[in-house]
Amino acid sequence: MKIYYDWASRKWFSSTSCTLGRDPQPLSTISPQAELNSIPFSLTMQNDNAGPVIGILSGKGKDQSIAGNGPLFKALQKNILQQNGVSFVFTAEDLKENSVNGYIYSVQQDKWIEARCPLPHLVYNRVPFRKIEKTEAFHNASRFFKEHNIPFFNPGFLDKFEVFQLLMDYPPLQEHIPETILVSCPKELKDFIRKYNNVYLKPANGSKGKGIYHLSQLGKGIRMKGLQDSFSYADYDIFWNQWDILLANKPYLAQKAISPARIDGKRFDFRILAHFSEGNYSVTGIGIRQSKEQDITTHIPNGGVIIPYENVRTKEHDEFIHTAAAEAGKLLEKTKGFYGEYSIDAGLTDQGTYVIYEINSKPMSFDEVWIEEKRIDELTRLFFSLAGF
Repeated sequence: MKIYYDWASRKWFSSTSCTLGRDPQPLSTISPQAELNSIPFSLTMQNDNAGPVIGILSGKGKDQSIAGNGPLFKALQKNILQQNGVSFVFTAEDLKENSVNGYIYSVQQDKWIEARCPLPHLVYNRVPFRKIEKTEAFHNASRFFKEHNIPFFNPGFLDKFEVFQLLMDYPPLQEHIPETILVSCPKELKDFIRKYNNVYLKPANGSKGKGIYHLSQLGKGIRMKGLQDSFSYADYDIFWNQWDILLANKPYLAQKAISPARIDGKRFDFRILAHFSEGNYSVTGIGIRQSKEQDITTHIPNGGVIIPYENVRTKEHDEFIHTAAAEAGKLLEKTKGFYGEYSIDAGLTDQGTYVIYEINSKPMSFDEVWIEEKRIDELTRLFFSLAGF
């Protein structure tokens, strides 16, 4: 079915009578003259309704331009178009009662074009910053989608400590969770360091390994090592006096440090991508990240390197990874809402036990091209399914 958008009048037309997206009003039939000035889209028909129309919810940066993962949005639009659908990117402020002021990526022109779009069949939440999800506009948009029965794909960022609490009380995965506390007072952290000697200090809402420190107790002293710097303190009280403002103003987690398994003397971690598929949660791709210059995080921006999973693959690794992906999805759906896409950061100790470090509701792009391509296919398939196409 051919649907046309006229950029001049900011209106949608069709060759025969039909509706578009969630808009119940039939489109006007396009005239031969208007057809010359419009961009055509080939869409699927379901009961005289054209679609699927997929809305990608993002946010604005400091310069008020659309922020977020541009390459992901472009790749999704290309794939959705190939499957006879269309997508647009928008912000919560762009949502109107019967339409959305969005941006459609034109593959032919290789640019984003502002357009007046119909209400989508489904919304994929890719808001890039936690602070945006705390705004009134975001809450109003979430409520709007619910009232209009528009599926809201991945409802929001996950709170790290809340997820750890859920995991520690969830029998299928609790053995893989290192003890973790929310740093709330000096005595609690002091007792935690004294108990384990080696702990990680992590921002509760951080990402990409930023702000992580390894703390170790040496006699009465405290040694603190970050990605680029390290500090030594004669005793815990001196350490706390230096860091209490940061730890009091920004939520931090303290987590028991593991002794990691290593390849060529360097630690490595699993990065697992999962999607909802045919009633279950399954693995889409597995990446291995190895540290090089430091031993705190394996993230690529911090000097981590990629190792093919096949280089380290074992039957035990496969079993853990597939179980972790399946059970994490079930837990999230039961307690937090439907998360059809997520990633898991996990590790292996030198004793051969597996550890789950984090679950991410908005995975970054994978550096492995084949994983990212499969991700686009899985997301597109899931969009069409949830949208009823």
